[in-house]
Amino acid sequence: RSDIDNYKDLRFSFMVIDEAQYIKNQKAAMTKAVKIINSDMRIALTGTPIENRLAELWSIFDFLMPGFLYDYKRFSEDFEVPITKRKDDDATLKLKNMVSPFILRRRKEDVLKDLPAKLEEVRYAKFDKKQREVYDAQVLKMKGLLADRADGDNDKIKILAELMHIRQICCDPSLMFENYKGESAKREACIELVKNAIGGGHRMLIFSQFTSMLELLEKDLIEEKIPYFKITGSTSKEKRLKYVHEFNEGDVPVFLISLKAGGTGLNLTGADMVIHYDPWWNVAAQNQATDRAHRIGQTKTVTVYKLIAKGTIEEKILEMQEAKKDLADAILSGVQKSLMSLTNDELME
Repeated sequence: RSDIDNYKDLRFSFMVIDEAQYIKNQKAAMTKAVKIINSDMRIALTGTPIENRLAELWSIFDFLMPGFLYDYKRFSEDFEVPITKRKDDDATLKLKNMVSPFILRRRKEDVLKDLPAKLEEVRYAKFDKKQREVYDAQVLKMKGLLADRADGDNDKIKILAELMHIRQICCDPSLMFENYKGESAKREACIELVKNAIGGGHRMLIFSQFTSMLELLEKDLIEEKIPYFKITGSTSKEKRLKYVHEFNEGDVPVFLISLKAGGTGLNLTGADMVIHYDPWWNVAAQNQATDRAHRIGQTKTVTVYKLIAKGTIEEKILEMQEAKKDLADAILSGVQKSLMSLTNDELME
């Protein structure tokens, strides 16, 4: 991004980008810089070609083969809106047929035949009366905000902020209200799960997108005299490497990690359990975090727990994750047709 002037007049035979989801935003400076470079052949590698929206797949293809999926306006009209808003099966099939010859998809289970199983479980925590009252009051405030809302980007930012507050109350109301003295259903459920797991000889990664939540869990671990490591966005590269090495080689049972800091680049096969304390908007980010433990070198079955506050927005987020997963699967599933095997009719189409 900062060196593009050194590259723009050169021509390369090949250009390969790894973690291609980083160019999913077509307006970002990084995306524009990558697309300026001249190359005869382009390859993109990514584990998450669609994280949130079909526009992300368009942006990657706009890098690979500019114009193949038309300009974004037409792509949106022909594919994105019909597929996501109207669940149009014909548009879904057409897009799938267009992109499949250019995608080589490999699932983890296809490549790592010896990888142990991954078990997933949703654990529900139920609010007590006090936490329920705090949650319901915040939801009421949000509904009022929505009722008074005029269309505009500033309002969207406000809405997102309010949504975050509701999600923080699910995690622990003291994230929002310093003077809150009641219980936190999920926090108690998490520590109980941790203690039981340690008793069973397990070692675990705990992910949260709120670093302030990790600080609260830290207090609980100290109180219970449970040793742990912690990585957040502010942890230096040197310390990260040190903690990762010590965790994999030692017997410290718990590793607290902020979701953004632990999504990629960490190999933590010393753990055989993953706890997602709070759900993120898309399941792809959570899966990448889970893959810190469920990857090459893992010899044990990995159990993944999603902690969800019962009867709250978190249940809706789970539904949304499934919808996004279905969208990606609809476009990418069965992608195995090579360009060489297409019939004349398919090529014409």
